[in-house]
Amino acid sequence: MTDQTLSMSFTSGTLLYHESLIVAGLHAELGAWEAVRQVVVAENRLQMRTLNASKRICREVISRLRLLTPQALDLLRTGTQIEQNLLLWLAVCKRYGYIYQFATEVLREKFVQLDFLLSHDDYEIFFNRKAEWYPEVERVASSTQRKQRQVLFKMLREAGLLDEQGRILPALLTPRLATLIQADDVAFLKIYPVTDQDMRKWADSYARS
Repeated sequence: MTDQTLSMSFTSGTLLYHESLIVAGLHAELGAWEAVRQVVVAENRLQMRTLNASKRICREVISRLRLLTPQALDLLRTGTQIEQNLLLWLAVCKRYGYIYQFATEVLREKFVQLDFLLSHDDYEIFFNRKAEWYPEVERVASSTQRKQRQVLFKMLREAGLLDEQGRILPALLTPRLATLIQADDVAFLKIYPVTDQDMRKWADSYARS
């Protein structure tokens, strides 16, 4: 996954689990994202305190979920909570190239090297490396950078990929989840803390299916 630019506007919300399930359920009924947006905002389906907040969170959720395949959206509505959280992490990584690169270059690399502690320093090193290549990263203020790190680490905890002590947890991908990700783009398996052996096992299983 290569981006000409990296969007850094991912502080509107973390994984947004409950909001995403509401929006995904409405999309199954209505079939069009614009119709979903109109109903969510008009009826305050997300139970936000202000209209602006409702619009902002709805826009953020839709911008992520619309990048999932129909099969992934179906599993998001009907799967286990573990599958749902991992799918929402997939949606975030599809939406934000910066987070995708962090997941593949830092999170998984540390995991496969048996370095299971994700620290603030790891994030700072990654941020500074990206700032050398992307002007939009370099322009981020220090206060915003800290907020982005806080949001990203919370996403990882909500997805079940990081514990409260900062230890990286293996992703518990079910066979059906691994299959639908491979059918979409095998590169997205690398956003999860999984071993090379897991990758080969899923690839073999997918080839036989």
